[in-house]
Amino acid sequence: MPTYEYRCRDCHKKFDVFLTYAEYGKKMVTCRHCASSNVARLVSRVRFARSDESRLENLADPSNLDAIDDDPRSLGRMMRKMKDEVGEEMAPEFDEVVSRLEKGQSPDDIEKDLPELSQMDGAGGGLDDFGEP
Repeated sequence: MPTYEYRCRDCHKKFDVFLTYAEYGKKMVTCRHCASSNVARLVSRVRFARSDESRLENLADPSNLDAIDDDPRSLGRMMRKMKDEVGEEMAPEFDEVVSRLEKGQSPDDIEKDLPELSQMDGAGGGLDDFGEP
């Protein structure tokens, strides 16, 4: 049976009610705390699954990339969102760099403060080469 969430308009407490589809809208719902029938149904959050392709397409949307060249905070937010969407483990330094970007520190200043980033595997080194440890 589906669960429906309600809030009592008299005592303001939330409660759940199990109703069949046939009962919903026909059976009177009363507050289990104060027995009032003055209740309102709450709409619960809805989750839906997205494919990896659709999540990555959303990240590649050019409108999401407008400010990253000029604003380190936007770059940091985008990098954190990409990490969350991809769901892969990143090098430990990744979170440090993203936190610094989100605070407004420039990529050049971060590379000066964290010279070990230049020593990472890969031809270029630096902030462009984050990957798995």
